[in-house]
Amino acid sequence: MTRVAAVDCGTNSIRLLVADVTGETLTDLDRRMRIVRLGQGVDRTGRLAPEALERTFEACREYAAVIRDLGAEHLRFVATSASRDAENRDDFVRGVRDILGVTPEVITGAQEAEFSFTGATKELTGSLERPYLVVDIGGGSTEFVVGDDHVRAARSVNIGCVRLTERHHFDDPPTEAQVAAARADIEAALDEAAETVPLTEANTLVGLAGTVTTMAGMALDLPAYDSAAIHHSRLTATRVRELTERLLRSTHAERAAIPVMHPGRVDVITAGALVLLGIIDRTGAKEVVVSEHDILDGIAFSCLR
Repeated sequence: MTRVAAVDCGTNSIRLLVADVTGETLTDLDRRMRIVRLGQGVDRTGRLAPEALERTFEACREYAAVIRDLGAEHLRFVATSASRDAENRDDFVRGVRDILGVTPEVITGAQEAEFSFTGATKELTGSLERPYLVVDIGGGSTEFVVGDDHVRAARSVNIGCVRLTERHHFDDPPTEAQVAAARADIEAALDEAAETVPLTEANTLVGLAGTVTTMAGMALDLPAYDSAAIHHSRLTATRVRELTERLLRSTHAERAAIPVMHPGRVDVITAGALVLLGIIDRTGAKEVVVSEHDILDGIAFSCLR
């Protein structure tokens, strides 16, 4: 058994997992998330905002204490879309290194996809048919990866929920023109993904990250966010369409009142839902299997390599 710590720093959130790894099994000791919106304005300015960096560093200081108290033997810190795109990412790297003592790895989209695939599929069994198409809808980008026991093809494209919301300046609720422009962006990105990944050849669609898990919680009509109930639940294509239409009609206040909605997702969940619906329509999938295990779990497993 080896105790590891994994940090996934994305465009919208930063997450920590401390776990014991035994063979092919992870046993969680601590799993937590903070919405820090590191990617605030990156699509427009190309730089990480000072206030976004400070929010991220504050979360890192919290995580450093948890990692120290639990005695993790290995720590891996992975950063994704926002820090890939930023001109001043060296400021981010220095800050993380000063707090946590490790250099954050600003990984490629292909690496991100592989970690997501590993984390999401290691425990998939039973009636789910291979190959899998794993989609990870993040804040800055969405990863597509097809595989069975291993990755066959992967592609990362820039249609994350934060990026789309900022790019199209969504009103509350968004106008038809704003929605049409976002859909056009999504279709273009799906065309790009399809150049590398066979989007229609998988037998099981697996959805990861906050947009998908939140919509699953809405579909289950949960009184509060419940990771155990959401994990491996299934969202039908019809339900994804209904929920997306509901979100498109809703105001900020109405979305904030949804019991499973994290406050940090209220302003970006609509764009994320449009991405998920676009994927459903393009792939022809009848349902999406929802996984709470994702890139964070893949990073944790990779600590042993």
